[in-house]
Amino acid sequence: MYNKVMETVEFLNSKVTNRPKIAIILGSGLGGLVEYVENKVVIPYKDIPNFPVSTVAGHAGELVFGTINNVEVLVMKGRFHYYEGYNMKEVTYPQYVFKKFGIETMIVSNAAGGANRDFKPGTLMIINDHINFFGTNPLIGSNDERFGPRFPDMSETYSKALIEKAKNVASKLNIEFEEGVYLGSSGPTYETAAEVKMMMTMGASAVGMSTVPESIVANYLGIKILGISCITNMATGIATKPHSHEEVVEIANQTGERFCKWIAETVKEL
Repeated sequence: MYNKVMETVEFLNSKVTNRPKIAIILGSGLGGLVEYVENKVVIPYKDIPNFPVSTVAGHAGELVFGTINNVEVLVMKGRFHYYEGYNMKEVTYPQYVFKKFGIETMIVSNAAGGANRDFKPGTLMIINDHINFFGTNPLIGSNDERFGPRFPDMSETYSKALIEKAKNVASKLNIEFEEGVYLGSSGPTYETAAEVKMMMTMGASAVGMSTVPESIVANYLGIKILGISCITNMATGIATKPHSHEEVVEIANQTGERFCKWIAETVKEL
């Protein structure tokens, strides 16, 4: 694993002169942030040694290097999901590369279902904690101390300092937001009404199929994390119509302008 990661890092070093400290992962329908990136260098995942490839609509499958508000960034336009058939090491492979490439802060975004009845489609939610409902953990297996400790602490997975910065930026831009707990499950099916009821009882505010594995590994690696969910639909049992991925992408696209402005200004503050 370590040798594969270093091979990927060496390849990226040969392709770009950028040395960003901030990485941004864009969820379904949120790829519009790439339009805010200047001096772009785009590398398709398929060209990167040892990198998986995105197979889901709304995930372009590109690493984008450049600047946002004169701050160097690395943007993942599209992520990898457990339900695509990748194992957890493959799903979280980019985070290992981030660490060895010099990334110190990761902004992770996703499209999610609202499990809080006060939310509505289009709500932006800061993630202040998560529930791992995948039934597995990306750190299972032998541990390489060159990456991180065998038993990483998870008491502040999502940086309180970064959350405060994001809140201040939202206030300055008059962007409304909520705050809550993200529950990640394997998918690819949407949850049943009974499952959502259980998740709400557990304290979930939003439900999705990503983010948790990436955040566990980033935390393990010592990368600070800011997480933002775009509530694209209300979860089963709250929603009044069946779910579709097309609807998820459509609502995410509609919310994109507020999301992009918020992230771009937050990057500047970081």
